[in-house]
Amino acid sequence: MTDDARALMPIALEAVAVARELVTTSLPGVVTSKGDRDMATEVDFAVERAVREHLARHTPAIGVLGEEEGTDGRVHNGLQWVLDPVDGTVNFVHGLPLCGVSLALVRDDTAILGVIDLPFLGSRYAAAEGGGATADDEPIKCSTTATLDAALVSMGDYAVGDDAGRLNRDRLAITRLLAARAQRVRMFGSAAIDLVWVAEGRTDACVMLANKPWDTAAGVLIAKEAGALVTDADGTPHTTASGATLAAAPGVLPELVALVGEARSGQP
Repeated sequence: MTDDARALMPIALEAVAVARELVTTSLPGVVTSKGDRDMATEVDFAVERAVREHLARHTPAIGVLGEEEGTDGRVHNGLQWVLDPVDGTVNFVHGLPLCGVSLALVRDDTAILGVIDLPFLGSRYAAAEGGGATADDEPIKCSTTATLDAALVSMGDYAVGDDAGRLNRDRLAITRLLAARAQRVRMFGSAAIDLVWVAEGRTDACVMLANKPWDTAAGVLIAKEAGALVTDADGTPHTTASGATLAAAPGVLPELVALVGEARSGQP
């Protein structure tokens, strides 16, 4: 078995193809609560099991970290697959097409391969480190937008759970400043979509004040390989250990980092 990211791309593409079939042919089924307003469906678990089985057959030495079942504890030469079986579960449950399957191969704290499939939109995005990014096998590039006032910016979901009130103070402050300064603000409910649409130039930036590796690892690599800049909230380089995820066209990122800093400095 090779550890080369590009050589493993066919395996990743086959894995998300299996996932797409399950997502598009299955009803959500039983919904399991994971906490305050957080949930997983039968499809989340079925997709994760199917992808784990596929990866175990083809890359048996490399373990998997999945959103629903956690890690199997195996890491090979610093490598681990990272999977979100259905990113945007709430959208999926409500019949909204804005959801996706996100699979990354991570070395230490950085993705070196990423594939995101949007089953109900019929789009598949992929990137390997140093090889550029594609949508449906065609090369993609981020936008050339140069100023925040011309930028379409998406916001990640607001927080839920016991500490949601405190966590959302920053999110609401950022939204308020973006509403005053960006061309428009959107919320899609899927980190995978936030990132690949920045990569494709459909949007110019996204702000997520969270960074679960299964949500962001694949999309961060795809955005970077498409020419976008991706950082933590303070503008430092993004890794799986970052606390937040900002992705933007190069001309927009400095203003975006400054705006996030301004919004957060004004919060208790």
